[in-house]
Amino acid sequence: MLDLQPAVRKSPPSNRRFGLALAGGGPLGAFYEVGTLHAISEACGGLDLTDLDMYVGVSAGAMIAAGLVNGYDTTDMGLVFIHNASLEYPVHPGLFLRPAFREFLVRTAAVPGLATEIVKQYLRDPSKDWAEAIDPLGRLLPTGLCDNRPFERFLARLFSGHGRSNDFRKLRRRLYVIATELNSGHSIRFGEPGFDHVPISRAIQASTALPGLYPPVEIDGHTYVDGALMRTMNASLILDDGADFVICVNPLVAFDASSVPDRGTADRRNLDLASGGLPVVLSQTFRAMIQSRMLVGMRTYKQDYPHADVLLFEPDRGDDELFFKNVFRYADRKRLAEHAYRQTRRDLLANAEGLQAILARHGLTLRLDVLEDESRTFSAAVRERRRRLQPLTGALHRTLDRLETALQAHG
Repeated sequence: MLDLQPAVRKSPPSNRRFGLALAGGGPLGAFYEVGTLHAISEACGGLDLTDLDMYVGVSAGAMIAAGLVNGYDTTDMGLVFIHNASLEYPVHPGLFLRPAFREFLVRTAAVPGLATEIVKQYLRDPSKDWAEAIDPLGRLLPTGLCDNRPFERFLARLFSGHGRSNDFRKLRRRLYVIATELNSGHSIRFGEPGFDHVPISRAIQASTALPGLYPPVEIDGHTYVDGALMRTMNASLILDDGADFVICVNPLVAFDASSVPDRGTADRRNLDLASGGLPVVLSQTFRAMIQSRMLVGMRTYKQDYPHADVLLFEPDRGDDELFFKNVFRYADRKRLAEHAYRQTRRDLLANAEGLQAILARHGLTLRLDVLEDESRTFSAAVRERRRRLQPLTGALHRTLDRLETALQAHG
């Protein structure tokens, strides 16, 4: 689904200050964003997603935004994170879902002390309610099931190669990573003055620390958790910085079972979300909270930023392909990225008339020939990138590309 929010006031002319705002959504959200952004990048002539003026990312969106500002385009990220085809940066599910053994050991070590405390409280007051007496046992529960330190180390290496940086202050473009300070409940923007000394990989580790899944992250004496707990997308941050064309991507929307086409009695019976048990109910609740909070912010943009054009990309409300997949499922990554790519191409084509007018104001074009080419796939683009990176044939392909570009320029 594509929501166009054209500028209310179209003068003065565009300053061509482009921004990208990416919301979170776990691994599923990252796969959706990569597929969606690839469709946008190849369909919008003159738009280079690795060379925008400013980026803001929350949770999984922070990882994608940091990759783009470091020069990794959507095909690169597909090669690394979705197809696991990079020899230099191999990825495996354990990178995201390794058990947090250290957290378990810390909690286990606290058992004797807590048991002694409970016994002392009981001896002091045997009439005390048993539920109150065992209340300290809650401290034994781990704050996260999985260890997010391997992921942080991987990102640090990914952002430290030639021409890249793990330092906000050394980036050629602005990047903001949003996290939540646990002890105050405040939203923190890593990358702005006072918080730009924190390594980008460490900021992303904090922004993706979803309570229950990953332990909170300690930075400079403060404790941080997932940035989505307070803010969904933070597009206003880059609009405040002067962006007049902003692309927003939100992977999580509340599911509308009534909008799913009739596919037979059996399927319709399964559309009662309560029948899916607690995981489905919690997923719908979380998605509804995220989306409603984001929509409140989006509604203010026309009034607060009348000179800006904003595009919002989201899954369809009836997209059961995305809704009934676990947010943290890794196995279906190729299919989910391809699905997002196809749906975004469909949305771009359906909104071509209004979109062309918006893009033209900023010196961009909509490549209808690309959108109408049904043979294009995200997987094919990733395979082609992998072929061009082969040691023996890659140099030849890159030379031919430069020759073709030169011939077109003189044609």
